[in-house]
Order: sequence, then C-alpha cells, then structure tokens
Amino acid sequence: MEIPPLMAKQYKEAKKLIENSKSIKIYSHIDCDGICSGAILSTILDRINKAHDIDFVNLDVLDNIDLNHELTIFSDLGSGQNIDAKATKDNNILILDHHPPLRDLDYKNDKDYTYLEINPLHHGIDGSYYVCGGGLCYFLAKEFGFTDLSWIGVLSAIGDMQNTHSGHFEGLNRIIQSDAINEGYLDVHESDLNIYGRNTRELFIALSYFSDVKLPITNNQNESKALLDELGIDSTIKRVTPEESEVLEKIGILCEAGSDYTLTRQDRAMLNKELDSIKNAQTLPPYLSKDEFMILFQTQKRIKRKTLSDLTDAEKGKLYNALNRMIINEVPPKYYEHIPKILIGDSYTFLLEDPGSFLRDGAEFSTAMNACGRNHEEKIAMEVLKGNRDWALVELEEISRKHRYNLATSMEKVADGDEIIELENLQYFDGTGIKPEIVGTITGMILGYCNWRKPIIGFTQIEDTEGIKVSLRCSRFLSYDGIHFGNIIREVSGEVGGTGGGHAMACGAYIPLDRKEEFIQKFNILLNENISI
Repeated sequence: MEIPPLMAKQYKEAKKLIENSKSIKIYSHIDCDGICSGAILSTILDRINKAHDIDFVNLDVLDNIDLNHELTIFSDLGSGQNIDAKATKDNNILILDHHPPLRDLDYKNDKDYTYLEINPLHHGIDGSYYVCGGGLCYFLAKEFGFTDLSWIGVLSAIGDMQNTHSGHFEGLNRIIQSDAINEGYLDVHESDLNIYGRNTRELFIALSYFSDVKLPITNNQNESKALLDELGIDSTIKRVTPEESEVLEKIGILCEAGSDYTLTRQDRAMLNKELDSIKNAQTLPPYLSKDEFMILFQTQKRIKRKTLSDLTDAEKGKLYNALNRMIINEVPPKYYEHIPKILIGDSYTFLLEDPGSFLRDGAEFSTAMNACGRNHEEKIAMEVLKGNRDWALVELEEISRKHRYNLATSMEKVADGDEIIELENLQYFDGTGIKPEIVGTITGMILGYCNWRKPIIGFTQIEDTEGIKVSLRCSRFLSYDGIHFGNIIREVSGEVGGTGGGHAMACGAYIPLDRKEEFIQKFNILLNENISI
C-alpha cells in the first residue's frame, strides 16, 4: 500500500501550514499512540525551530475548546470531537487522527480559516489496522525528511494494537516498519509466539495472563507451571560449570558443561528429592562430599525460570501446540481458523535500547508509555521518546512501578467480588473508586475472569462531576465477527447525551451519571443478533 495521492497532497499542505505559522499549539491523546504522536510533532517543531506548546488530554475536554493560537494541531484525536466550534479566521486547524470522523473532506470548503484533516478513513484506509495517529504524524515527519522518527511510528502502532487482526503490520504501517528497519532502529521477528512480557516476565507468569479465552492457565500460575513442566521447557541452568555437570551426573541428571541446560520435569523432581532427602536425614549420602552437596545446593538456587525470549524455536513450537489444543476445547469451530492469529504475531525489538531494558521489547515499551498516560505523566514519556535517557528514564521506571501497583489493587476490587453483571449480550461492572485513567486497562484485564463470548464494560465516576467514564473491551475472537464496538458506543453514548468512539475491540465514552442504566439497556438491545455464540 502507498499513501493515496490526495493524502500525499494533504501532507504537503500540512508542511506549508506549519512552516507559515508562528504560534502553534498541539493537543494529543494520553495513550501510547497519542504520546508517540505528540513526541513526533514536538520533535519536528524543535528541529525547524518552531516554538510550541503541547498538552496531552482526554477526549472529553475537546468539545467547544478555546483556540488561542494561529495553528492548533490535534493528533490521535479531533476527528470525532467538535474541536472547531470556537474557531475564527485567525485560528487554523490541522488534525492527524485515525478514528471515525464526524466531518467529510468537503467540510473545509466553506470555512474562513484553514481546516485540514488528515484521516485515513477519508481515503478508504482502515484506521484500526493500517495506520494510527503516530503513524500519521510520522508521515508528516517524513515530509520534512525526518525518517529517523520511524521507530516512534512503529511504537505507536504497537501500543494501538494495529497488528492484532493478522499478527503483522499491514497497509501504511508496513511502510513505517520498513523505514525503521532501514534506519537501523528496529528488528522484527516474524511469526513469534504472541505472549506479553517477552524479556522481563517469567514464562509461567506471562501465560497466566492469557485472557482472550479463559483457559485452565488463565489467572492460575500453578497450572502454567504444570503445563511448562509437562512440556519440559520450564527452567534452565545458565552455562553449567564442569563441577556442576559432574555432581548432577551423580544424581542422574546428564548435562554438558559450558552449555545452558533446560531441566525436564524429571530433572527437577530428582534434584528436589535429593536435596529434601539430605535435609530430612541430616546426613550426606556416601556418593556426595560436603563440597559436592554445596555445589548441588547452589545449583538449585541458580535454576532460572525461562522467559519467552529464552525459548528455542522447538520449545515455542511445543508451547504453541499445547495452547492451540487448549483453545480448541473452549471455542466454537467457526473460530478455529483464527486461533493462529491469536497465538502468533511479529515481535519487535528496538535495537538501540539496552538489551536488559524493558524498552527493548516493543510491547513492554508501549506499556510504559501507557503507564505515563494513566498517571498524568505524558511529558515524561515524551522526553524519553525524544532522547532523554537520564532523569526521564528514572522517572519512567518509577511511574511504571506505581502503575503496576494501582492496577493490582484495582483488580482486587473487581475480580475478588461478585461485581460482574451479565446480561443477554454484554457484561459490565461498577468500577467506583477506580481512576478513570485506568478503568480501560482494568476492563481488559477482567476479560480473563468472565465470559469471553460477550464484551465487557467498566464504569467509573469522574471525580467532582456528574459524569461517568465508560470503557469497553472484548476478546479478539469477537472482532473477527465484524462487530465494530467503537461505532456502537459512539451511537449509544450520543443517544444518552454523551460522547464516545474508538476501535472495534477497545473503545470508550463519557456519559451523564443519571443515564447509566439507560446506556446499558440501549447497548444491550442494539447488540441483539450481533452476539451469536
């Protein structure tokens, strides 16, 4: 896919509009895609010496917004909001957004100010899978010649889950990916196992978070450990020493010195039994000296549970087959063809990041960006993207830790109680007390505790207002039925005096508190005959 001619013309117009503007303000969304969008735009303006202000905002602040700059740029938002209600001939507008637009291409024709909206949907390009907000901003950067920002465009697409439909980037995202590879920033491992926490989560923990379908391993680390033990891929001893090899052989474990050794379930059982027997008997067997016992004891402590990145291709194949069998037991036959797209996808490594850093893996990097957005620290994330790896990176690590704690405590409020109410076509929970910024993340995490066959909606009241934040998430399997929940939530929220929108699998809205029940009933009725499993 190439950029359509009319869209390419719009980018040239956008470049001129920026070059001719002296007072510039950027509004961008608070998620990974929005933060990446803002970082790209801010970097462009820095490089061409254009002073500018930037704010990261939620969608609910945009209707009837005051425009006080010669040029206002909206990135990863704006298309679905009434952002020009107060525009005058002195207020030019540029929108770079991939969400369903309220206005068509001819909207600009009767304006006495410049109104330029670059939205892929105006050009027949799906904004859910083929390009996101950060990607649109990258193509503007490319118009200026800044192709080194391509890696941020890739990160935005990862954070926006643009590859969930096929496991690969498609459409305009392929151009951005190719540019990032050619610039030396990105390595793509095609058709890898699609499990989050590739470098930093022990595999049994990563597997327990599987939530597209509730499996025996979902939210059950013991079951995950048992599965990996059964497959013989659970744990390893890094670089076995000659002394370790010799002692392990004495108890029946044969491994080559100098190599990494993956323990089988039988190996672990023999090692644990040997050490437990010595502990209980309070004496050494005749075939082990005291020094050899200490080597054995230290070897047990050196056993490391594997991460996904530690697995060989053969081990990944065994794990894929096991997961595939589990899912087949849980889903209707019509979904069998989609199972590979759930389990397999490209993985993305940012080559200039430290190999031990959580920024090395694309999925984990995007999570850190989202953590900043959920904690009102978007500008910290932006500084990291713009190259500050000193104080901003330290702040990013602390924000990520705080974010994980907030998620864990919020999950306890919902998952441990009888909070999930199931209707004919949907399910929902009252997330009162959960911060509006993380209710969407919690809603996605709750999928692993409830009926994956229906979308789940989370509600939480916005502090000091009479408004509610609404977040919807669904299993990827439902997205293959062709239901676009973003369009549905926009329609229903509008009918109850609110605003909403988003993607097929992840979307949200803001509605009046006193119309929550009406919203639920309308949504449930509208899904009649759409939810068919």
